Amino acid sequence: MKKNIGAALALYPTPAVVVGSMVNEKVNWLLVGHLGIIGHDRIMVSLHKAHYSNQGIRAAGKLSVNIVNEAMLPQADYVGCVSGAKVDKSAVFDYQLGEAGTPVIAESPLTMECEVVDNYETDTFDSFICKILNTYADESVLDAQGKIDYARLKPVLFEMPTYSYLRTGDMIGKCTTLGKEYKNEKA
Repeated sequence: MKKNIGAALALYPTPAVVVGSMVNEKVNWLLVGHLGIIGHDRIMVSLHKAHYSNQGIRAAGKLSVNIVNEAMLPQADYVGCVSGAKVDKSAVFDYQLGEAGTPVIAESPLTMECEVVDNYETDTFDSFICKILNTYADESVLDAQGKIDYARLKPVLFEMPTYSYLRTGDMIGKCTTLGKEYKNEKA
């Protein structure tokens, strides 16, 4: 029998990302662990309303989502610990502006530039619904067909209940293959 543990958010871990935005004409970075996929060309980035980044994202209507790898984790953690309202975080990462004008972290192996198309607001969070405009990938994380290879990318994962970072693991199977094997075993 399963035990009811209440209304616990139990969808962690999620990829750790650094959101890049322009706030008052200056680059700002924020570590984010609340995000999700809502379609093949849409993602959601959910930020507590108190974050300094929110005002720049609302004003510009765009942001970048930079996947965090282990090499950049100390800087990523730092930008999640201090507020851009009090500390200038613009020089924490080397960056360039992407084609859509958002700051793109040079060290991040994968970055998506996004346009905010909606904001689903709750009492305490802005959940920015974003259309992906451009995706930039370091060639070292692409397979021979030019597709993202997550075994090479190795994004850091964020686990909320314990505030821990996790390494991604090994591939344990191919989607739809396991189901076909199961079906054949039952036949």
